[in-house]
This record gives sequence, C-alpha cells and structure tokens, in this order.
Amino acid sequence: MRIERPTVVFDAGLQHERTSLAWERTAIAWMVAGVLLARYAAATAHWVFAFVGMTQVAAGGVILLWAARHYENLHGRLRAGESPVHPIAAMTTGVATILFTGFGTVFALTVSFAR
Repeated sequence: MRIERPTVVFDAGLQHERTSLAWERTAIAWMVAGVLLARYAAATAHWVFAFVGMTQVAAGGVILLWAARHYENLHGRLRAGESPVHPIAAMTTGVATILFTGFGTVFALTVSFAR
C-alpha cells in the first residue's frame, strides 16, 4: 500500500527526514566497517574475522533496504502523532552496534599486542 506524500509541510523540523537519514548513515557505517574488517582479515588470513566483516556488511545492507522501504510509512505515522522509530529495530541496532564495536576493539587490541 502506497501512502500519498503530503503537499504541505506538516513538520517544520523534518523529523521524518532526519530519522530516515540516521538509519541510512548507521547502515552505511556498518557496511564500511564490515568491508574494512573483511579486507584486513583477508590480507592476514583470518577467515573468522572475514566472515564477521561480511556478516556486518550484509546486516548493514538489510538495514539500508529496511530504511528505504519504510520511509513512506514515516509520513503516515507522523500525521497520526505516532513515533516514527520502531522500538525493536532501534534496540536491535543499538545492541548490534555495541557488539560489533566491542568485537572490533578487542580484535584491534589483540592484533596490536600480538606484534
């Protein structure tokens, strides 16, 4: 079902635009970090880290597709006075970001102390 776009600005702060852009930035950052991890892992023959990096790229791609697909729904939610943020998606993204960041930090420390 396609929601019609409004002809007048109903939200002067454009929160729906900022929310969508925030999801897109998060997805792109995940993908870039995953590519860097996979590239480094491939150069040093750490296949486990390469797998984690590619998984992170795939997760970023899924989030990017999800953000694009649900962008139109944000307009309807804002007009209805609802929050455009999906609580489970926000929680999952936050937890996954913390886990990937922690994993990357441990990996970087392990590599730097191994030399």
